[in-house]
Amino acid sequence: MATQSSTEITEGRAVLGIELGSTRIKAVLIGPDHRVLATGGHTWENQLVDRLWTYSLDDVRTGLQDAYAQVAAAVRSEHGVELTRLAGLGVSAMMHGYLALDADGELLVPFRTWRNTHTGQAVEQLSAALDFNVPHRWSIAHLHQAVLDGEEHLPRLATATTLAGYVHHVLTGEHVLGVGDASGVFPIDSATGTYDAERLATAQRVLAEAGFAGQLTDVLPQVLPAGEVAGHLTEAGARLLDPSGALQAGAPLCPPEGDAGTGMVATGSVAPRTGNVSAGTSIFAMVVLEGPLSQVHRELDLVTTPAGDPVAMVHCNNGASELNAWAGLFGQFAAAAGSPLDDGAVFRTLFEASLDGAADGGGMLAYNYLSGEPITDLEEGRPLFLRTPGSPFDLPTFMRTQIYAAFATLRIGMDVLTAEGVRLERMFAHGGVFGTKGVAQRHLAAAIDTPVSVGDVAAEGGAWGIAVLAAFTAVRDGSGEQLELAAYLDEAVFAGAQLETLQPDPDDVAGFDAYLRRYVAALPVERAAVEHS
Repeated sequence: MATQSSTEITEGRAVLGIELGSTRIKAVLIGPDHRVLATGGHTWENQLVDRLWTYSLDDVRTGLQDAYAQVAAAVRSEHGVELTRLAGLGVSAMMHGYLALDADGELLVPFRTWRNTHTGQAVEQLSAALDFNVPHRWSIAHLHQAVLDGEEHLPRLATATTLAGYVHHVLTGEHVLGVGDASGVFPIDSATGTYDAERLATAQRVLAEAGFAGQLTDVLPQVLPAGEVAGHLTEAGARLLDPSGALQAGAPLCPPEGDAGTGMVATGSVAPRTGNVSAGTSIFAMVVLEGPLSQVHRELDLVTTPAGDPVAMVHCNNGASELNAWAGLFGQFAAAAGSPLDDGAVFRTLFEASLDGAADGGGMLAYNYLSGEPITDLEEGRPLFLRTPGSPFDLPTFMRTQIYAAFATLRIGMDVLTAEGVRLERMFAHGGVFGTKGVAQRHLAAAIDTPVSVGDVAAEGGAWGIAVLAAFTAVRDGSGEQLELAAYLDEAVFAGAQLETLQPDPDDVAGFDAYLRRYVAALPVERAAVEHS
């Protein structure tokens, strides 16, 4: 007997979202009510090649096919039907970085990810010329650095895009970006919803003076807001996702977005005075602004929501990777002791122990810098753990220190927003680090002295968020109505959502403040480690 879900799938009313994260490519199929019908995933990892962080595009294709195949298999086993048609499709990926393509769409140099911080000279020149904080990882910084370095690929450069933009192009043939992802390529004018024209002209002059012969208006992808149709799945795109031939071409795609934008959507945080923290390999906070900031701040990126509204982004290159490494070590110890634990049990045990640790870190200090960290002005990183000779050395405080380390640079950036008078009513947190109930949530609330909410609304993360954006596009395209994204999320997606909110504990807040003072004072130790190793 056909169920509601199987009927939605066979009638082509389901929507697929795909997000290429830093460690996992995930695909989520949702129904018209945004309920998850099937998921699939593929684990991958970046590589450090010639001192630059990259991913192979062969791995991109393999990962897309694997994630999609798992979705199709789940549809077959759980709903008893074949997945052949989609009402919509969306692609999201890690923001920023540099994918240089020639006129035939072929890659000119290995994909340079957001994690690379070799663009210091370009950042300095562009930030001064544009009167705008241009972060190291932005596409325009990568392009200008390539010009300054005289790279040989530049005469053949036709398009500079992001990972989401590249995958979208492969699926549709269109060179476009959602405005949120585009805001990590070049500054956006929220009034026009596209690249800032005055700054674009200035950047063109700066690059030309350095030897760039191309036109930025030709090289940068077209910008589209949420809800617009950004192309349709081609036959070649359908075969890329599904080599079996079952998936039909023709589904409309929403504008490709970055993981920051899909995080805002997945948490319903697209209105002023709302924000969200996403914790993974990197950690970042997105705060939707009520108005412009008073000045340029090195610690803040000015980006946009997928609808084009201004957002202050605090982006830290180093997030939970060092926590994962310590958990792996403790897991190995448990196995060697004859009491093996699965990864979930290891994390749960360690995280819950941290609740009994000293609120100020007890004289322990940790830096989770596996890569450079622009917030603290470090081009490279070295993970470090330090303690004073007289400090206690217990597991609860050690783990609290490690979790604090994941939030320390985030807090440094958030302090700049506080000084600007920006106020938050709620910060929504999502990512694997928040999987152990009430632990990282409590420590984050202390770090930023703000109520922190978690809930199952973002359980599938950015892949669900981009699926929701694809559903939004399909609804707007089908109805012809000019729906607003914020209203759509409030009324159609998050109505009745259950959230759990923790208020910051005053003792924890004071403890984190003390920890952060030691953290900032000891940064010369981290710099010395980079210089001498």
